[in-house]
Amino acid sequence: MAAVESQELDQQPEALTIEEFLEQESSKELLRFSTAGSVDDGKSTLIGRLLYDARGIYEDQLSSIQNSKVNRSSGPIDFSLLTDGLRAEREQGITIDVAYRYFATPRRKFIIADTPGHEQYTRNMATGASTAQLAIVLVDARHGVLPQTRRHAAISALLGIPHLVLAVNKMDLKDYSQQVFDKIVSDFLAFAADFGFSSIQAIPMSALEGENVARLGTAMPWYEGPYLLEYLETVPVTQDLGSKPLRFPVQYVIRPDQYFRGYAGQLASGRVSVGDEIEILPSGRKSRIASISTFDGLLDTAEAPLSVVLTLEDERDVSRGDMLVHPKALPQIARQVKAHLVWMTDAPLSAGRNLLLKQTTRQVTVRVQAIESKLDIQQMSQQPGEQLALNDIGIVRLDVSQALYFDPYKDNRLTGAFILIDPLTNGTVGAGMILEAVVTKGKFEPLTASERYARNGHQPAILVVREEDLARRLERRLFDHSCQAIVMDPGAATDALLAAGLLLIVSESADPRALRLDELDLPADIDGALDRILSHLEQRGVLLSDRFNSGDGI
Repeated sequence: MAAVESQELDQQPEALTIEEFLEQESSKELLRFSTAGSVDDGKSTLIGRLLYDARGIYEDQLSSIQNSKVNRSSGPIDFSLLTDGLRAEREQGITIDVAYRYFATPRRKFIIADTPGHEQYTRNMATGASTAQLAIVLVDARHGVLPQTRRHAAISALLGIPHLVLAVNKMDLKDYSQQVFDKIVSDFLAFAADFGFSSIQAIPMSALEGENVARLGTAMPWYEGPYLLEYLETVPVTQDLGSKPLRFPVQYVIRPDQYFRGYAGQLASGRVSVGDEIEILPSGRKSRIASISTFDGLLDTAEAPLSVVLTLEDERDVSRGDMLVHPKALPQIARQVKAHLVWMTDAPLSAGRNLLLKQTTRQVTVRVQAIESKLDIQQMSQQPGEQLALNDIGIVRLDVSQALYFDPYKDNRLTGAFILIDPLTNGTVGAGMILEAVVTKGKFEPLTASERYARNGHQPAILVVREEDLARRLERRLFDHSCQAIVMDPGAATDALLAAGLLLIVSESADPRALRLDELDLPADIDGALDRILSHLEQRGVLLSDRFNSGDGI
């Protein structure tokens, strides 16, 4: 069977019209897969060899790498140059960024994410693998299973990738030894067998020589399993998103004129039909679907993962970040969740940190309530930990300012995933997978100042502004950006109002905590003066930095 399939690559395609060709291509299944492993395991070379042997390379690409003088291999073609396109990658001989490549065979279409192996770029690996249906984890036959191999397998499992290929590469450098291969497979399964993969397929290969990549090799007659391309063409990958409950996160409200109000987005799961009753979260109000529009026209029924524009029979207040669901199949709704988290930045994460959380099309403030444990890569067990360092994987408990509506990640990869954003730099610092809601029934925790800060987006403060017009304008500017601010008389109950987390704007104060804004060097222009005040409050740590840059608040 393998020999017959290998010959398919050499067969000339039948003459087809362009319409027939497009229909044939559109009917093929699509498999998204990623590659991962330690540095210099041969990931880019493997993908380059696969593309070359499967005829997935354009002639100009082939000519370019044949003429390249950088990072030459011992053979006529350096296959790694097909995916390592950055100058730094070619100079250092490592993969830094994720490289995506597309190719097709008579059976399937493929999108490859060639991800970095270096520990420094683990966050890029997590990004590339986040949409994959299969992961190829490479192991250098000379070195065996390494800590980074364990980390990549663990991340692949956390990301919900169902199928994993253990590609034992560079077997030519170990004389194609079966004993070496069996030892590596045994070591890998010892820690990965309980990760929950639907299947783990081990394949011995030599990417440089093309053994067991796109054809069945002859150097390892003791191996009786599939070669890599054969497995990629036959592994079951069907994801019936349409059978799951309806989840439609609203991405954009389309209002071209007074007669049309549509809600655009991608169906994360489920199907929806004209006339279906839906519930709008978080309001809980109900309506019915009036129409389903796509680029190609109107539909009676749409199914995930199609992008559509929905209209409702009734006028309802729906905005970006809301979710449309069927009333009898609601997602979980909670303000506290437990999640796996991959930490992606140099500064460590500690409990009490305030960040932004983006889940589906929503962005809300979040406080890290606790770090329950972190994964020990060597022992592959959860251990107590107070911080998550760069590339650490842990279980955290999060307290969100507004309730999330979600499904556990294992049930729905789109509604169960989120990223954490640093509000100071606007950089992504973590990627998470929701495990479950945290049940707090019967448990009471006193309200803390940090919780008020997470909700309000600012610290309490006394702001002294003598000029009444400037004070009133400052109150309006702060209020427009969701701050809790009030102009008050000097004799009011200051301590009580500060305890409530408010910004108090007064004309005079003897309180040593007061920030005397009237003593700042303010421009004569009123708007310039307000901008200077807000900048000063950010520098003093009263306001979240960059809170006012977008004009929309948090």
